[in-house]
Amino acid sequence: MIKSMTGFGRGEASQNNITFTVDIKTVNHRYSDISVRMPRMVSALEEKVREYIGSKLNRGKIDIYINYDSFGQDTKVKLDTNLAAAYVDSLNTLKDQFGIKDEISLSLLTRFSDILKLDTEEQDIDFLWSILSSALEQAVNSLLEMRSREGERLRKDMVQKLDNIKGAVAQIKEKSADIVDVYKNKLYEKIKELTKDIQLDENRLLTEVAIFADKASIDEEIVRLGSHIEEFKKTLFINAPIGKKLDFIVQEMNREVNTIGSKSSDLGVVSSVIEMKTEIEKIREQVQNIE
Repeated sequence: MIKSMTGFGRGEASQNNITFTVDIKTVNHRYSDISVRMPRMVSALEEKVREYIGSKLNRGKIDIYINYDSFGQDTKVKLDTNLAAAYVDSLNTLKDQFGIKDEISLSLLTRFSDILKLDTEEQDIDFLWSILSSALEQAVNSLLEMRSREGERLRKDMVQKLDNIKGAVAQIKEKSADIVDVYKNKLYEKIKELTKDIQLDENRLLTEVAIFADKASIDEEIVRLGSHIEEFKKTLFINAPIGKKLDFIVQEMNREVNTIGSKSSDLGVVSSVIEMKTEIEKIREQVQNIE
């Protein structure tokens, strides 16, 4: 089943008053680009997070937001009285030197964050990972479900567009069968008009027609285009990352359609070529969002 690169997933896990909440958002990207945002006190787990995500997601711009709450944990406030005294002395010096009349208040001193510090009991890193990995797994599973649903929608839409292209190819095959005969008749009438009563060299006329027929033949392009369409459809059902392969097939399809367009001046064929190029461009845009 193909997967879109666009999705969102959330997971949450708690144990011993510790809670991790994980949000994962992904969008399309040529490669794998992982961004992790998490609190500094659990930043030691970032590499484990990256390794886990890398094992589950192959492509996309991946943004991971991790929230950490530790309710009821042993937390103490450390007061640096020596530093506080130094601040007070410095502030009094400023008052005396510049004639400042304001009083030194408690609220002023608490603005100096290095006087009061929170001292939280350090948690075992393996224990924290056991909780975080559970939340991470939930978020990834939720994300993958959404990406699979979006991928299935893209698959159905692209199959429909491929069938539209096959319909245009059938129309071209029907028209191309008459192109050489139409050219032969036009060439014959034109030469007859120019030469009037002069006897025509039928062999030379047939040679000109043969040269044109060889140049205008699109049989090979039609066969290759049909092969690319079938290969594209088969690839859509491969249970593996297929975005890059599909992108290559789309390029080859576009190449064959361009060649068909360059070989024909028939308005009906040109119209079908335009229709196919429009559908291929729509498919190409969708392929950019497939993992």
